Amino acid sequence: MGLRSEVNVGVAPAAADEFGTVRVGPMEVWPPVVLAPMAGVTNAPFRTLCREMGAGLFVSEMITARGLVDGNAKTVRHSRFEPDESPRSIQLYGTEPESMHSAVRLLVNEDRVDHIDLNFGCPMPKVTRRGGGAALPLKPRLFGSIVGAAVGAAGDVPVTVKFRKGTDNAHLTYLEAGRIAEDVGVSALALHARTAEQLYSGEADWSSVASLKAAVTSIPVFGNGDIWEPWDALRMMRSTGCDGVVVGRGCLGRPWLFGDLATVFGCSPGSGGSDTGDPPDLAAVAAVMSRHARLLVDWAGPHGIRDFRKHTTWYLKGYPTGPAARRDLKAVESPDDLEGILGGLLDDLGRGMGIDPASLRIPRSHRSGPRRVVLPDGWLDDPEDMTPPPAEAEALVSGG
Repeated sequence: MGLRSEVNVGVAPAAADEFGTVRVGPMEVWPPVVLAPMAGVTNAPFRTLCREMGAGLFVSEMITARGLVDGNAKTVRHSRFEPDESPRSIQLYGTEPESMHSAVRLLVNEDRVDHIDLNFGCPMPKVTRRGGGAALPLKPRLFGSIVGAAVGAAGDVPVTVKFRKGTDNAHLTYLEAGRIAEDVGVSALALHARTAEQLYSGEADWSSVASLKAAVTSIPVFGNGDIWEPWDALRMMRSTGCDGVVVGRGCLGRPWLFGDLATVFGCSPGSGGSDTGDPPDLAAVAAVMSRHARLLVDWAGPHGIRDFRKHTTWYLKGYPTGPAARRDLKAVESPDDLEGILGGLLDDLGRGMGIDPASLRIPRSHRSGPRRVVLPDGWLDDPEDMTPPPAEAEALVSGG
């Protein structure tokens, strides 16, 4: 029996034939698990680690449609996939149909992707105050025109849409947005079961996932929010009827969560799952950290190690590393430097040091909220207005 936190004790692995392969257009997704796009995290190196741990669908960082069409250098880099990466899944952000159509057509005509996800859930003020992200479904006709433009340019490449419940409890848009997206031909939906006002605070409202699943019947619905351990995925699917789950913060510093998910679902459709083993010990975590850092440096050059620094806290959450080691890890200058610090930790704490199980449910990264959503002046005056936000709404840096 694996080391499981108290909240999930008693959750049984998937039974044979309980869940089946999810079809997203022509793609078959098994287990029914998707890596959520996360700015500054889900780049090619991190996707490589997650894919090695367990099958599923692994989506890139968000890139802007306009930046892709204009050939912005950073956008182009963020849109790269590893030679053996399959399926190649990318998330696009756009605020008007023309650039979205052009970006999708570029990706498809150059055979650069196997799946396109559209971001209509970003709650960040720099996005919503310009009419983008979670603000766009407040304009259902504009939202539909953007999604339709992507679907029309995609051909046989499946297009999916990810959104939140709405901007706040007074403006819940997810059911209407889901029906619109279904009507214009998307292949699946993903709902982060929080409002934009919540940001990442409180608990995800899984009942909204059930409501969306009941309203949208012809395509798969994935639920997102509070998947900290593999048992949470089973609980969400059993309680809501959704077709799969999207994993975000729960895998930060824990790419092996995808292996645990594959275990509880079973290694093949209909096989029935089994219990997970104990979480990796400190030596195993250190080995993954070292590999992650080297993959980042190979991908991004010497400054890739700076990108890795934020991951050190996430990886070592729940291990008694001490403030000095945490400070040193936040300042690593190279993979060799990292391995030297990790070697010292292993000597001090022991290679077999285990994790505090309670730490598995402590959120990594974002915990902010609630916070009032900032919208453009007059954004709520006419929901039927199809006028896109100003061009600067899409002049955001890809990957964040």
